[in-house]
Amino acid sequence: MSALQILQRDPGSQARVGVLRVERGEIRTPAFVPLATKGTVKGLEAREVAALGYDMVLGNTFHLFLEPGADLIAEFDGLHEFMGWRRPIITDSGGFQVFSMGHGTVADEVKGRAPAGPDRMGRVLQIDEQGVRFRSYIDGSERFMGPETSMEVQAKLGSDIALVFDECTPFHVDREYTARSTERTHRWLDRCLAWHDAHGPREQLVYGIVQGGVHEDLRVASTEEVAARPVGGIAIGGSLGAEKPQMYEVVGWATAALRDDDRPRHLLGIGDVDDLIRGVELGIDTFDCAMPTRLGRHGVAIAPDPENRWRVELTGARHKHSREPIMEGCPCPACSAGHSRGYLRYLLKNRELTGVRLLTLHNLAYLARLMAGLRAAIAGGTLAAHAAALRAGAAP
Repeated sequence: MSALQILQRDPGSQARVGVLRVERGEIRTPAFVPLATKGTVKGLEAREVAALGYDMVLGNTFHLFLEPGADLIAEFDGLHEFMGWRRPIITDSGGFQVFSMGHGTVADEVKGRAPAGPDRMGRVLQIDEQGVRFRSYIDGSERFMGPETSMEVQAKLGSDIALVFDECTPFHVDREYTARSTERTHRWLDRCLAWHDAHGPREQLVYGIVQGGVHEDLRVASTEEVAARPVGGIAIGGSLGAEKPQMYEVVGWATAALRDDDRPRHLLGIGDVDDLIRGVELGIDTFDCAMPTRLGRHGVAIAPDPENRWRVELTGARHKHSREPIMEGCPCPACSAGHSRGYLRYLLKNRELTGVRLLTLHNLAYLARLMAGLRAAIAGGTLAAHAAALRAGAAP
């Protein structure tokens, strides 16, 4: 029996609205899941995130494995108690972080940039059948993570949903490498499930991960392989393409292969406004992404402005004398309190933490309303019109 109860389907697309029931509560779907990468949604307290309307957050297995370590978190009765978030938590497997450490982000690859940033201090030493050996970006020590390691860490974290360990294939590799990597991911999936069956928490759902790069036959075959296993849900991962149309096509291959499967579907690392709308239409139930919090830390607010990718850069000089809020009628803590763009620009230019917090609250509030509106539209049979309005610049 699926943990996802589908309440209604959209007749004009693959979209569906439902309730995902896990050990520590219910998640209204489709839903966006904020990142609590290192045990916190950056800049916010857990109660603030809940007050914005979020049912679940995502913890990062790789980073928590390195610091403070799963054993310490287990001493605090798991990640829920450690971070004070007593609603559902999903944890990733660590596979994507290994990919990023070795190859940079997908954006780095597509734009030809060298990997950069604090997390690039570590590096992959070896990827083989057993797992991955790498140098920690924290202290340079050699560490190992394999399928069993990942599942053991996630068991100690006590997450409601655990993702299996996978190799996130780089965008630039050839088909042959992608095929070999995807096959290894399937073998790692079996090892993850075997470990969890013998040692994992009974109440913890385990999601398999679909790989296959940008090759239709590999994606479909991977989807069918994962769906044939006794997984509680199915995540779509890996590099999805260089441009949005290609990404939608790749995701569509997987969801089409899952058309008659009622288990929950999660799209990893995707969170732009237009991507969320299209992902819902393609039948995705949950999404996660660093985008809204990362944008906030860099002075960028989400706004109903499709021509500018739903973004407004508040550090620009044109906002210096602006008395406008980020968005008229927005009920978020930044806009409803009457904070002007001019004030926010001043805070951001002077690196005041209040400015970052206010933008983070605004961005997460925007996406929470966006997803609530999409759920209501599916339930009310108006998704096509609602999605068209959002794409034309309507506020959620």
